Amino acid sequence: MSRLAGMMVVLILGTALRHWGVLNERRTDTLNRITYILALPSLIFVSTFNRSITTLMTPSLLFGSLATLFVTFGVAKVLYHRINEPARQSVATVQSYHSNLGYLGFPLVAATFDEEITAVASLILGVVSLTQVALTILVLTSINEGSTTIRSEMSQLASNPILFALIAGILIGELSATPPIIIISGLDFAGMFALPLALVCVGASFQTRGLRSDTYLTVSILVIKLALMPIVAAVVFGVLVDNPAVFTAAVVMFATPTAVSTYVFSTELGGDTNFASFNVFVSTFVSIFSLLMIITTVE
Repeated sequence: MSRLAGMMVVLILGTALRHWGVLNERRTDTLNRITYILALPSLIFVSTFNRSITTLMTPSLLFGSLATLFVTFGVAKVLYHRINEPARQSVATVQSYHSNLGYLGFPLVAATFDEEITAVASLILGVVSLTQVALTILVLTSINEGSTTIRSEMSQLASNPILFALIAGILIGELSATPPIIIISGLDFAGMFALPLALVCVGASFQTRGLRSDTYLTVSILVIKLALMPIVAAVVFGVLVDNPAVFTAAVVMFATPTAVSTYVFSTELGGDTNFASFNVFVSTFVSIFSLLMIITTVE
């Protein structure tokens, strides 16, 4: 409870610092780069380098992760396909399944659970991040008839430092290599700041002016993303695996709020940006409470 309450305070602090002008656009971008290039990759590497985790990447984990993602996407697609406004329909669809795995999910798991659960979470992060980004680009471009290709966006994802850190950690773990202790200590120290920095960045990225909300759509997105998706994960992984670490990691990771990147993709690919920003704000705030209930249940 105290950890999640602290998350809410840091999240609101990020929004307040942006509102007060302390975190202007340039400073927010700098903080995002520090988090994205240093803190999060450091946390992922330290969580994966000292164990062989390929034994955890079973067909059940791979299938379960993709099944959870696509079942949730299917529900959103069916529910929202009749919305007449393409920009809003596309945003509602992608924000129902696109999880904030990197900035919130993985750091939260690492701060809350043991090393085995954290290792599983890193694998889910790698598999689902690639898939949901490709799916989101496809949905936005197909509904909004955008010109951006999946290839151009995926080429940027290929240089993602988080994925590089995951691959490096897995390789070193499989080789049973031991990096110099000074390097590990430095990365461990940097990784400690991943969650608070990510929360400040998320809070500072919220656009709270000129919002045009739709109560029904927003509530339905929250229900699908924060309630249905973790339930689907619990059912799927409850059937497929008998490893408590895998089950816990999957349920918590898929219970994370809508990713901030959905706002960025919506801006670039013809989505309703005001609606997207509002949903990210509400989803992240409400998830503080929904994650508390889920973590309490699975611990």
